[in-house]
Amino acid sequence: MKTKKLVINISLSGLFLALAYVMPFITGQIPEIGKMLCPMHIPVLLCGFICGAPYGMVVGAIAPLLRSLTLGMPPFLTAVTMAFELATYGLIAGLLYNVLSKKKINIYVSLVGAMVIGRIVEGFASYCIYLLGFNVDPYTFATFWTSTVVNAIPGIIAQIILVPIVVMLLEKSKLISKEK
Repeated sequence: MKTKKLVINISLSGLFLALAYVMPFITGQIPEIGKMLCPMHIPVLLCGFICGAPYGMVVGAIAPLLRSLTLGMPPFLTAVTMAFELATYGLIAGLLYNVLSKKKINIYVSLVGAMVIGRIVEGFASYCIYLLGFNVDPYTFATFWTSTVVNAIPGIIAQIILVPIVVMLLEKSKLISKEK
């Protein structure tokens, strides 16, 4: 039974990685829209909820780097900070979802917790890149707030709407367990 669960989680993680790789093509023609909708975030968050924290973390770390190295988008330094952010999303979403009781409200608590902590980690990673001299533009709180929160509001709204619906539907269909 454990081997079957492992195979399912690895397979689903591959699917979520593929989705994270492909979904930005939908918005890729207009980069500003892609930055606002954050299309890689949804598959990573779902991976954390469905497969668990370690799988979500690995998919989150790999997705932006893989896209950057194979397609050149996002630019490499952006991909590095995104790797930290998305790895945190997958990790925290999976951890909180596993630890908290399986009430519907806790899906939102897990999601918002992951989104807040992930954005803080991204800000810290961006600041470190600036301190190391890789980015000449100063990285201030205003830069952080604008780039990770204000500009991402459409994506934040999409994540808050779509991710819980998918998780609840999968719980209802018994494809993921509500039981702890």
